[in-house]
Amino acid sequence: MGMTVWVHSGELRLGSLLLAFAVTSAARAATLEVRVVDEQGRPIENVAVYATPAHGAGEHDGTGIAADVPAAPKALMDQQRLQFVPHLLVVQSGTSVTFPNSDNVSHHVYSFSETKTFELPLYKGDVYPPVMFEQPGIVVMGCNIHDGMIGYVVVVDTPHFGRTNERGIVSIEGVPSGDYNVAAWTPRVRPSGLPAAQQVGVTEQGTAEAEVRITGRLAPPHQHGASSLTWERY
Repeated sequence: MGMTVWVHSGELRLGSLLLAFAVTSAARAATLEVRVVDEQGRPIENVAVYATPAHGAGEHDGTGIAADVPAAPKALMDQQRLQFVPHLLVVQSGTSVTFPNSDNVSHHVYSFSETKTFELPLYKGDVYPPVMFEQPGIVVMGCNIHDGMIGYVVVVDTPHFGRTNERGIVSIEGVPSGDYNVAAWTPRVRPSGLPAAQQVGVTEQGTAEAEVRITGRLAPPHQHGASSLTWERY
């Protein structure tokens, strides 16, 4: 037996308009590719990179309509082989982060950072509720049992962020057209040695490229298992 589906013409037109708006908005979004290098032009891995609108705090796509921001975003920082995985996590403010312990030994996670102070007493597995990171800033974490464990959560006030790969490159997709201030952060450089944010223009199509050069003295990458927690550095 056949079935007839009746669609009100007004609903059909509204659906078509919404679809057209979604396609148009997607077309306006571009990719922002940022390369982070040292003073000699060598790539730097695991650097947090984020882009914020240069004009005003409101996120927009050039149409005057606020861009969609995921509600209650979530992230995860695991503990494996006596390490925080990832070593550096970048999240948007308002993100809930889960800290499971996948090791077969107990960990005691804590942070003294002003941005977010918290403590997850001795545990194995996934026993604690997510930790909410409300405000932007740097959160340094350690383990009260294993001094060599150190991890970072970089909290930013933008949905446009990422972390550089082994080639020192991060590709941030879905960036609406406009001017953005691009900044970078790594624990290997003291705050005074980090470069100032640079303005980059993003067009409606294609890929916008930028290079961030860190000229401050770079500390060696963190050696997991070594007692190298230096809270005063941050």
